[in-house]
Amino acid sequence: MSVAAGRLTHLNAAGEAAMVDVSHKAPMHRAAEAVGEVLLRPETLALIRAGGLPKGDVLAVARVAGILAAKRTGDLIPLCHPLPITHCEVAFEFPPAGDRVVIRGRARITAQTGVEMEALTAVTVAALTIYDMCKAVDKEMRLTNIHLVAKTKMPVT
Repeated sequence: MSVAAGRLTHLNAAGEAAMVDVSHKAPMHRAAEAVGEVLLRPETLALIRAGGLPKGDVLAVARVAGILAAKRTGDLIPLCHPLPITHCEVAFEFPPAGDRVVIRGRARITAQTGVEMEALTAVTVAALTIYDMCKAVDKEMRLTNIHLVAKTKMPVT
């Protein structure tokens, strides 16, 4: 919800879905970071880390899938602006519990609108790719806790 306007930004005055007009905004350096988790069996995580799954290197494929998805966010989410992102990265962490992969997606751009949807899309599609590549050996995986952790903007100098 837009705090300044006191209404949802993707609705016009008639309450209909609408793309936000950002033409009046100055370009800014913007960055966003999102995180999410794939909960899985420890045995599945061991297979991922050892490269022992039949479909190949799960993390390499998930990383590329997440980056490609971030670049296509405007095609996937109907009211998102198509953005020429300048950087995207997808990284994986393995907490000591050994029952999950934490996915961290970061995106940057210089534009008139934010890049948080791209970071969230990167994490979500990376998680879906891990799920797809591991579903034959782990029927109990869960995608969870996908959320934005940071977003920043700085004037272009």
